[in-house]
Amino acid sequence: MRIASYNVNGIRAALNKGFISWLQVADPDVICIQETKAHKEQLDLELFEKAGYPYHYWFSAQKKGYSGVAILSKIEPNKVAYGTGMESMDFEGRNLRVDFDDFSVMSLYLPSGTNDDRLDFKLTYMDQFQEYVNSLKQEIPNLIISGDYNICHTEIDIHNPVQNKNTSGFLPVEREWLGSFIDSGFIDSFRFLNKEPHNYTWWSYRANARNNNKGWRIDYHMVSEPLKDRIKRAYILPEAKHSDHCPIVVEIE
Repeated sequence: MRIASYNVNGIRAALNKGFISWLQVADPDVICIQETKAHKEQLDLELFEKAGYPYHYWFSAQKKGYSGVAILSKIEPNKVAYGTGMESMDFEGRNLRVDFDDFSVMSLYLPSGTNDDRLDFKLTYMDQFQEYVNSLKQEIPNLIISGDYNICHTEIDIHNPVQNKNTSGFLPVEREWLGSFIDSGFIDSFRFLNKEPHNYTWWSYRANARNNNKGWRIDYHMVSEPLKDRIKRAYILPEAKHSDHCPIVVEIE
């Protein structure tokens, strides 16, 4: 199964930039989308169905034009879980999970910490999310959590680690949390198969950052340990340019 993840920075904007054509060429079995910035009633859902995704699920923020996640699938899931069940986490539409026969896929959009208030919210969310996942894995050991984590894990994942050491997304407390999250039983599928530097998934719109490949790797397919031997490929698609992020893909046997 080919699973993609893509922070589209607004699904309506991405559609206007050719997202559907790209989706049909990339042809993932499942795609997790983050930052939809739309409620499904604001979209022409037939576009996704005609592209080959009859099963599509949307979990939006209460605030219109903000946050939101979705999952498009060619295969009908056995169950769909909207959110975590905790209002303090769910009002911004950041978690959506589909359960298949032998594993589950979650679309995750972790908050960014752009100021002190949001950093506090992000850190609290991260701790709550870890507790939620610890519990979830007791029920669903085969779990793939795909999406925008808004954190670079190590220095190889960011173009200028020294300059950004005090920037949210690369703060020691965030990096330590992500390391602990991986140590709790997950595999960073891209790094599992790819050790090379200069592989990024997000670039600032400023200073021609994307053309100069001055980016951050903040999007991940985190695959739970029991699925380790089933990870066949993991790659980044930087040529897809519908957003300030690019898609990432993992292939699971």
